[in-house]
Amino acid sequence: MELASADPARAAQFYGELFGWESAGDRFKLNGRAVAGLTRSGANRPDGWLTHLSTPDLEETLEQVALAGGACVSQPADAHGGRRAVVADPAGAVIGLWEPADFAGAQAGGEPGTMSWPELITDDPNAAALFYGSAFGWLLRHDFGVGEWLNQAHDAIAGLASGYRGAWWRAAFQVEDIAATANLCERLGGALLAEPTEAGLSEFAELRDPFGARFTVAAPVHHPVELTVSLGSLGGLPAFE
Repeated sequence: MELASADPARAAQFYGELFGWESAGDRFKLNGRAVAGLTRSGANRPDGWLTHLSTPDLEETLEQVALAGGACVSQPADAHGGRRAVVADPAGAVIGLWEPADFAGAQAGGEPGTMSWPELITDDPNAAALFYGSAFGWLLRHDFGVGEWLNQAHDAIAGLASGYRGAWWRAAFQVEDIAATANLCERLGGALLAEPTEAGLSEFAELRDPFGARFTVAAPVHHPVELTVSLGSLGGLPAFE
């Protein structure tokens, strides 16, 4: 995940206060581990968050994207730790491709302050299934009321949810308390764009930083589980006296 900003220094200060990140050149770190990238926006890289997929062969993946009906938005270029390109699916959802050299990507996950579940929001799930299946060999299954992308090894790697504003990849970060994070975002000059809602096993809220970049915060939903045991169904047990 990488943020492009016209003012990287001020953006680094905002996200540092919001998520507890440290700024380390072109990367955000959490306790010394890289959790996201940071770059200056420009003609080929507009403001905002961009999700990246790792690939062992950038050129081959670009060919697969083109054959599936996608488009190359930004041609392959060297970057700190690897090579990258930016592509768009037929519905316009933009995503980065990363061919690692000595930097594989995020070094932490599954805890507050790290990237949450990457998810494609789209108003045409059928078209998305065709494109991502053809371009990357992904399979789509539905679980917990939402779509889930599986790679060729059948590992769950991303989600899919229905939207109404076209298609885009949601930048989501895990937090402990969504309400507290939203309040802090507003105090730091950002805004709450969409109230918290539940989807699957998580709760999401959409925020905007002070410079216009949208992002999402997510927290696990903990529902109480009630277990009921019927003694009559447990044969072979001694009776109570």
